[in-house]
Amino acid sequence: MESNKKIYCSLFDYENWRFYLAATSRGLCYVGSPNSPFTELEEWARRYFPEHRIIEDDALLKPYKAELMEYFQGERKTFTFPVDLQGTSFQQEIWQALQQIPYGKTYTYSQIAAMVQRPNAVRAVGAAIGANPLMISIPCHRVIGKNGKLTGFRGGLEMKKALLKLEQYP
Repeated sequence: MESNKKIYCSLFDYENWRFYLAATSRGLCYVGSPNSPFTELEEWARRYFPEHRIIEDDALLKPYKAELMEYFQGERKTFTFPVDLQGTSFQQEIWQALQQIPYGKTYTYSQIAAMVQRPNAVRAVGAAIGANPLMISIPCHRVIGKNGKLTGFRGGLEMKKALLKLEQYP
């Protein structure tokens, strides 16, 4: 069972962004913030996978990197790799809703709350979106404020703007 107690990680580079990707034997579990230190991954892993050791393994992360690169190059609109999402049932519900936002479209936090039939839980929805461990592949960058403004994003508003531009959002 030792192999089940490992998180495999690798650095992913695209233009001026560099971030850690991490996967378990079940699938991608984490996409780090751009240009963040390894300690960000360590802190996240300690919280969600406390029994696991982090091991660098570029080969194992290669399929995930390939799909992300295709996305950044405008050749991929959806991701097909397996994931291993760790979060509360509410977070899981919100992350599933995020995956329903079509490429090139944006939804508001209120729309996501309505999708999960909790129209009064907009702040809780925002918190769950902020806890999304799979930035980019679970498209939290497609969520904007009710007034159409870009709001918080773990990758920073410049990255959010760049991802939306890549997807041709006005």
